[in-house]
Parts: sequence; structure tokens; C-alpha cells
Amino acid sequence: MTTKHPKKKAASRCQDKTDLFQVVTDKIIAALEKGTTPWRKPWKTVAGGHAAGMSGLPANAVTGRAYSGINVLLLWIDAADKGFTSHRWLTFKQALDVGGNVRKGEKSTLVTLFKPFEKKETDEQGKPLFDEQGNAVVSQRNFMTSFHLFNVEQCENLPEKLLVPVTVTGDTTEAPEPQDIERIQRAEQVIACCGVPVVHRHQDRAFYSPGVDRITMPEAVQFNRPADYYSTLLHELVHSTGHISRLAREGITSSTRRFGDPVYAFEELVAEIGSAFLCAELGIQGDVQHESYIASWLKALKEDKRVIFQASRFAREAFEYLILREQALTAA
Repeated sequence: MTTKHPKKKAASRCQDKTDLFQVVTDKIIAALEKGTTPWRKPWKTVAGGHAAGMSGLPANAVTGRAYSGINVLLLWIDAADKGFTSHRWLTFKQALDVGGNVRKGEKSTLVTLFKPFEKKETDEQGKPLFDEQGNAVVSQRNFMTSFHLFNVEQCENLPEKLLVPVTVTGDTTEAPEPQDIERIQRAEQVIACCGVPVVHRHQDRAFYSPGVDRITMPEAVQFNRPADYYSTLLHELVHSTGHISRLAREGITSSTRRFGDPVYAFEELVAEIGSAFLCAELGIQGDVQHESYIASWLKALKEDKRVIFQASRFAREAFEYLILREQALTAA
């Protein structure tokens, strides 16, 4: 059987009456327009959380599995809007199954689920297509549906083990806490395992140069906080995953990319989301200020309801590339 990968068909056909692509995109647009950056984690890192094996990404309270891609943004937006301090979520049924319940009147958060499937290709007369070897030609498709989650703070009578104590890290202007040092060491490990050289210069720009495969950073002392330094460096590290020798993203491999064009702005969106995923995983609460791109992002989102899904997918691929590489090299 021959598998056909149609160009630009990673996005799915939504069979629900509601256009989920539009619903999700509108939510991201609304957050950006009111000044909320949807890919920034809305709470401080729980002290000791990473030592206990917990990721800073939103996770299912029952299974412990972290959510990924666009669902991270959707859960972060609602956590910020509703003031949740926990990153643990579960379905209405899961709450009941563990002996708890969702409080009356609480509103759920919509998240998406992609289900891959194969579709046999046909000609204009509806007859099956075959390749030169006589195998049926099929295309890879994705069906998208939705389900609803509740934060553990919207529930009652849940087992104590499903609740995370909210003990935030201390003021970053004080001496670093032991867990802060551990987070920095982990960030350095991820950066080292990627293998991209990082050079420092006393200047005001941080950038990745695809031609020489190198990251250039201001000196660390030029940043207000270590967290800001590492979040900026992780942003550039996500850019580096687009190199032709790694994930080969158009935003990095294209020879015509220029500041202000759609390809450049899209790559910046991928790096913003990807670095947010990394910061959440590593427990780093830093800022990367790219207000100059917001207008470009809003324009792209309003013109194409699938852009945020594609950017989130690329960001997840970059995140997984870096974390899995770190895990593989440190385990060797």
C-alpha cells in the first residue's frame, strides 16, 4: 500500500458542527488583543515540583500525562483568566471516578483531540487509485474533535494525592534557591546536548544564525534576572531546531526570509511557543519581549484559522527534539 502525504494537509477536517479551528483561533486572538500572551505560563513554578518529577506543563491529574501542542495554550489561557494556581486538569467523569466531583456552576475548558486515519484516494469518477506496483494510494488525514476539562481547583472531595500544594519560589532578586540552581543546571544541560555553539557579546541582540549554525547572545550580566537570560536563550535554541540538519523548518531554511515577512513572523511564533514549553518543563519563569511581532501574529491568525495549530505543532516538535535529545545523551 502506498501512503500519500498531501501537501499542507496536516490540519484536519473538522466533522463537528462547530468549527473548532475558528473557535480556538478566536480565543488566541482575543487573548492577544487584550494584552495576554497565551503561551506564557500563568503561575510561578511550584517549589520542589520538578524534583518530584512533575513537569510545568498542564497535566492530567489522574494519569499524570502532560498535555501538548495547542491544548497547552488553551489551558494556560483559562488558568490565567480564572486565576487557577494548579496545572492539573481532569474530565468530569474522572472526577467522579476518583470519588470527587466538579462543583456546581463551574465552567469547563475546551481542548482538542486529533485522531489520525487513512483515506483511500479516488479519481474524479470515484474509482480507487493505484500506484505503479498496484497498491492502493492512501492519504494520511486527521480528524479533530473536542472534549472538556476542569481544573482541580474547580472540584471538591478529590483525593489529596491529586492536589498540588502551591508553594511558589522565592523572590528572584534574592540569593538563588537550591531548586533554582537545579533548574539552571538542567537548562544548561538541554542547551549543551543540542550541540549548537553559543557565543556572548556585549551588545543588545540575541539571534540565531542558520548559515553558521550559531546562537549569539548578550552577556548574561546584561539581563535583569537569570530566568530572563535562559528564556531568551531557549527561544533562540528553538530557532536552531529548524536548521536543515535537524527539523528543517522553512522559517530557518528559506534563503528569502526577512524581518517582517510572513515566514519570519511565523517562525518567531514557533520559537515563542516552543520556548514557553521549554520554560514550563524546566521550571523557568522568564520573559522574552517580542511586542513588535504581535501585529504580524494577529494578522496571520485572522487570515488563516489553522496557523496557530501549525505553529503549536512545530513548537511541540522542537520541544520534543530538544528534550528527547537531552534524555538520550544524558542516559548514554
